[in-house]
Amino acid sequence: MAAARGRHRVLAVVLAGGKGERLYPLTKYRSKPSVPFGGRYRIIDFVLSSLVNSGIDAIYVLTQYKAQSLISHIQRAWSFVSQSRDGFATIVPAQMQMGDIWYRGTADAIYQNINLIEQYAPDAVAVFGADHVYKMNIGQMVDYHFERGAAATVACLPVNAQEVRAFGVAEVDPVLRIRKFVEKPDPKDAPRVPGQPDMALVSMGNYIFDTNVLIDVLIEDAAQGGAHDFGKSIFPAMVQRMDVYAYDFSSNRIPVHRGHEIERPYWRDVGTLQSYYDTSMDLRSVSPELNLYNWAWPIISANYNTPPVKFVFNESERTGTALESLVTGGCILAGGRVSGSVLSRNVAVDEQAEVIDSILMDNVVIGRGARVRRAIIDKNAHIPPYSAVGFDPDSDRARGYHVDPCGITVVAKAAETPESRARYL
Repeated sequence: MAAARGRHRVLAVVLAGGKGERLYPLTKYRSKPSVPFGGRYRIIDFVLSSLVNSGIDAIYVLTQYKAQSLISHIQRAWSFVSQSRDGFATIVPAQMQMGDIWYRGTADAIYQNINLIEQYAPDAVAVFGADHVYKMNIGQMVDYHFERGAAATVACLPVNAQEVRAFGVAEVDPVLRIRKFVEKPDPKDAPRVPGQPDMALVSMGNYIFDTNVLIDVLIEDAAQGGAHDFGKSIFPAMVQRMDVYAYDFSSNRIPVHRGHEIERPYWRDVGTLQSYYDTSMDLRSVSPELNLYNWAWPIISANYNTPPVKFVFNESERTGTALESLVTGGCILAGGRVSGSVLSRNVAVDEQAEVIDSILMDNVVIGRGARVRRAIIDKNAHIPPYSAVGFDPDSDRARGYHVDPCGITVVAKAAETPESRARYL
């Protein structure tokens, strides 16, 4: 793959410093982009896979908040990108190049690393977020950007106007030129999609910039006060004097391995425990909205030398089974029963234990006779024998577990111990 998209040289800058406070305690020890998802991925794998699958493999990943887990993952999973002639996936911690300050906003994060853009000298810069789960053929957006001769292009999708408080909202003309951009408006004041009074066109936080324009607006923004943020500062000013276009994400199409079919794009905000849980549970479906099995558009992640999944079936109790579940390598169901759940690698479910509608991350051990329901169990946690999680909120809180207002119980990540590494033979 080449860093140039066709005749255009494109540099990607991935913003991966999100705190993910609404995902706590999953973000107690890690940033939001490094939160595990889908049994074997991290959230950041989805943006990086979309870039690399689109032929864009010159990538800087900007980190800041609790970055060690993310850095370790990038080094393990994405080092192969540098094997192409002009490719790289390079981690860029906050370096304070512009003075003794951390990143003050999304625009400031790019500004403080403007030297990287100047050194690479691309025709366009793709500024993409790492906080969402999505599949996108970014090459189509790049082509759209150059066809329009745009100063900047913003990936957008329509949502119910009552849900816009967490998004930037674009007001567009009939040719999708953005005439007004409002960050996190009150729903009653949000611009509407033309002809659809109940819908608003929201920014996905993914942008393509003409390189010279980006450098100019970042320098201009840095010299002023304000939020130094693309949604709050850059785009409201740009749309008043430059050609900034919305890219209709719903028009995006992804190739599939059969060659003659196409796949529609996918995007989900997994910023809350409820949305994270619901998006994960959709993977159990016969035909989930997120297709993880498209060979022509793989979701890439770290590979581990895990052994095959092992089921130890108890004939008398009909246990040692997994129904409507995703089960990753190294798991052992030693007489336990799993239903409607997502199991990451090296999970052990002991005899007579039961796991229902739950997410179990790496190295989790569910003890003999334990019951788990509607819960998220983070890495290395050990659920004691004959205990229950997700059945009684008061009991869960008394054990120190986090009970979210949506009713989901979260058991926080534990330190890895000999006990958490124990396997059932």
